[in-house]
Amino acid sequence: MSSSAEAFAEEPPPPAPPGGGRVARNTAIFSIATGISRVAGLGREILAAGFFGTRGPASAYTIASQVPNLVANLFANAALSAAFVPVFTELLQQGRRKEAVRLASTLFWLLLIGLGAITAVFILGAGLIMPLFTGPTFGSALDHFTVSFSRILFPIVMLIGLNGLLVGVLQSYEHFTIPAISPAVWNVVIIVLMVLLKPHFHGGYEDGEKVYALSIALLAATFVQLGMAFAALGRIDFRLQMSIDWGDPRIRQVFVLMLPVTIGLGIVNLDQLINSVFGTLVDKEAPRAIDNAFRIYMLPQGLFSVSVATVLFPTLSRMAAIRDARSMRRAVGIGMRQINLLLIPSTAFIAVLTTPIVRLVFERGQFNSQSTSLVAEALFWFAFSLPFAGVNLLLTRTFFAVQRPWIPTRLAAMNIVVDVIVSIGLYKPFGIAGLIIGTVVANAVMTGLQLLRLREGFNGRLEGAQTTMITARILLASALLAGVSWVVWRLLADLLGQTLPAEIVSIGLAGAAGVFVYARAVLAMRVPEAHQVARLIRAQLGRA
Repeated sequence: MSSSAEAFAEEPPPPAPPGGGRVARNTAIFSIATGISRVAGLGREILAAGFFGTRGPASAYTIASQVPNLVANLFANAALSAAFVPVFTELLQQGRRKEAVRLASTLFWLLLIGLGAITAVFILGAGLIMPLFTGPTFGSALDHFTVSFSRILFPIVMLIGLNGLLVGVLQSYEHFTIPAISPAVWNVVIIVLMVLLKPHFHGGYEDGEKVYALSIALLAATFVQLGMAFAALGRIDFRLQMSIDWGDPRIRQVFVLMLPVTIGLGIVNLDQLINSVFGTLVDKEAPRAIDNAFRIYMLPQGLFSVSVATVLFPTLSRMAAIRDARSMRRAVGIGMRQINLLLIPSTAFIAVLTTPIVRLVFERGQFNSQSTSLVAEALFWFAFSLPFAGVNLLLTRTFFAVQRPWIPTRLAAMNIVVDVIVSIGLYKPFGIAGLIIGTVVANAVMTGLQLLRLREGFNGRLEGAQTTMITARILLASALLAGVSWVVWRLLADLLGQTLPAEIVSIGLAGAAGVFVYARAVLAMRVPEAHQVARLIRAQLGRA
């Protein structure tokens, strides 16, 4: 992989269909880096759970953080990156680096001005805005905490937006390591500051004052993350210009592309906030419990599907730029099968060992057995959403790569309608479970609709038969994983008990046994993507 601008000065040959080689290696590198980040993030959540449990102030923080995160995703971050990368990559492909730099620089300053203004409006209006997201289980004290925490956290809207642009530049140059590692640093900074700041806050309703430490730590860590992206630009000799080119037609092109992407990703990101808002109708602890479950759910999601989609996105954009539909079909097919290979067994493992996993990860300090029960209920149903959400991410990025963002936007709108209808219908009889079932059903519908629309765009060809056949084999192997994992855990749990070391041993060995059986099964059933992973592992071991 070249990191120099000259590498893009000449028209490259049509890229080979990704499957082994560069994309597989990039995916492995990104997966490892993202895995470190997710583990660090889980460590942050474990510490926060021990400090604050699932009590009301922790739920207030959850909503206070999700609203600015939603705004950031709505106006920038992933939306901007998805609209910016195809245009920026096309300029690099054509050897027009100066224009690419001018485009990125203009967007940077426009974001700084625009998102800075949005941030100011939300901080000033927090007292009116935030109570709209809380339900009857929240009283005036929790509403006060929600408003106060949000005022600390709203500046991340601007910071995340600027970071999203810089990350888009790095990914266009196929520099994935810093964007993958910086979240790990972000998490470590939060952990350190949370430990240092917590003793300085006391009292409040249910010790809610202590949660200020977490809010401040998150804001400071986001500044650090943005600084890392700036530093990484130096590695590709990319310097932002101190100017705004109002006449650049590509600025309008990016914002035109960004509009449907913004709506689509904003709708998708509404799902987590919807779960939290409806959670306040169930119980004041429900929003935090759902968020804790979501953090475990996102570990395999970040390890696998985010990695595959992130690495493939610039490649798909380049294929789209040279109109190589055949390679795109191949890339999308392999990407879906890679995601299924990794996320379907993750679903099986989490579903059969939900309560032991939650107990191992969170149950200590202020996080008690009641909290475990609430989080386990949410996590069990979240698990079934894993493969659908993973494939959705890849398919959405595919539409973005061909600059047809309105298609997933319309489908995302249908997704959120399905989610709301199912959640409203099920939250009263089923509580937290009803809310997450709404998410699962909506993601399944979204997957089916995206596949249907993309298949039409590729003239009826999307390697559907091959993907279906291989997915059936993966399902069978995952059922074996689930059975073996549960039996091993049950035997060891009965023998060793439920102490922390015993839980680590029993769940760890159950997972190892399940993975061993699963790996042997998919290799024996000749799943191509499994053999691809095996070859990559053997090659890496051979170099060690």
